Amino acid sequence: MCLAIPGKILSIESDDPQMVMARVSFGGVVKQICVSWVPDAQVGDYVLAHVGFAISKIDEEEANKTLELLKAMGEIEE
Repeated sequence: MCLAIPGKILSIESDDPQMVMARVSFGGVVKQICVSWVPDAQVGDYVLAHVGFAISKIDEEEANKTLELLKAMGEIEE
């Protein structure tokens, strides 16, 4: 079983078109992940991330629901 975490894209850096990186906030924790697999992702979008890669876009409402569930389970801190 794998777990993908929703995060909001804060910025995108496109120095290498084969490995486009973005700063993404996961409930307040900011990490850098690859968004090359989601080429239409833009700043402000929510993505599902797994092991450092964005694997799909997700709408804000669904992202917030998932983050709230993870907080309730104690998997992420506020």
